[in-house]
Amino acid sequence: MDGLGATGLLLLVLVFLLAPGVWIGMALLGTGVAAMILFTDRPIGDAMATTIWSHTSLWGLSALPLFILMGEILFRSKLSETLFAGLSPLMRRLPGGLLHVNIVGCSTFAAISGSSAATLMTVGKMTLPELRSRGYPDSLSAGTLAGAGTLGLLIPPSITMIIYGVTVQESIGRLFIAGILPGLMLAGLFLLYIFIWGVVTQEGWARREAPATFGEKLIGLGRLTPIVLLIALVIGSIYLGIASPTEAATIGVIGALALSALQRTLSVASLRAALAGTVKTTSMIMLLLAGSALLTQAMAFTGLPRTLAEWIGTLGLSPTLLIAILTLFYIGLGCFLDGISMIVLTMAVIEPLVRTAGIDMIWFGVFVVLVGEMALITPPIGFNLFLVESMTGRGIGYISRAALPMFLLMLLGVVILVLVPELATWLPSAMMSRN
Repeated sequence: MDGLGATGLLLLVLVFLLAPGVWIGMALLGTGVAAMILFTDRPIGDAMATTIWSHTSLWGLSALPLFILMGEILFRSKLSETLFAGLSPLMRRLPGGLLHVNIVGCSTFAAISGSSAATLMTVGKMTLPELRSRGYPDSLSAGTLAGAGTLGLLIPPSITMIIYGVTVQESIGRLFIAGILPGLMLAGLFLLYIFIWGVVTQEGWARREAPATFGEKLIGLGRLTPIVLLIALVIGSIYLGIASPTEAATIGVIGALALSALQRTLSVASLRAALAGTVKTTSMIMLLLAGSALLTQAMAFTGLPRTLAEWIGTLGLSPTLLIAILTLFYIGLGCFLDGISMIVLTMAVIEPLVRTAGIDMIWFGVFVVLVGEMALITPPIGFNLFLVESMTGRGIGYISRAALPMFLLMLLGVVILVLVPELATWLPSAMMSRN
């Protein structure tokens, strides 16, 4: 059987396993086992042992549970109250008012959690009731929260970046640094959208609030100082070459424990819940990685990645056109899968295409995480849409329409990233020259 026929058969096996709701990681493992049976004489047990162990015992993955634990600890602290109290005096007089807190709050928490869900839930549980009580439109409150909550995937430390880096064997530290400017660019687009709404609409003008006094702003800055210091410790230590991502994650956990203790939310019960949440999330991701590793090995036996890369090469596609095609592909895939699942499912085939086209893999990591963010607010399976639905009581259709402007701004962000690739490549290059 040729590579195309073998791949079609494996795709049918994968769809057959996913259709009844089998966990994605188990479906990947099952498809990998089927490929081993059909296309090689190698003992399945030996192949699973060596392939899965070699891909799940990498040192870079040790940062994963640590960053997850940091986010879990902070999620159970009073960080949402601290963020709102600190940002509110600084944001409320701007056109768009306190809606800016959704964006800045999510950007800030994303820089110390790495998790989109934790970012959205932490910020939303404080901002949504406040925004509703002050008369802000539910559609804007929900839409901006759903969109800004995705920043946890792009702004470092990003769990998705770790998964991508391990999958394609690129530096996680460089990927973290590469995500800073695109993440800030995307947050800036969201803030600009709210600012324009506050300037050009009558409802936006009606939401202008009284300016804060200098004393209130000073107190707000004081409340934000510990959070800013924690971000600086984690990201700064990586950028300056003082710590590896794993060491920076350890610093982050210690800082999260200290911040939680300072807020008097650190207890045996909260620590137990944080550890349990860390084990659950890490186990889910490791199962995905194990299935992806075995399937990648199986795909190598079919010869599809090499054949497809060679075929794409004969088409003479420019890198820009290839990225445009991949953007449409991932947007379609995002209707049914989350960002992490998209990466582990597709990298076995996509990576050779991208490398053959001469596209920088660090830049491509930022790109694929950005389109993975779009998947979080793409119906019908967009995870952030369901989180916001649970917090607001609005239907999924309403939340999807409310998040549409954020989706379009993310698409604009992809265009900007393609036109100005230095957004993702300049800082990592500067880090390398510094070190």
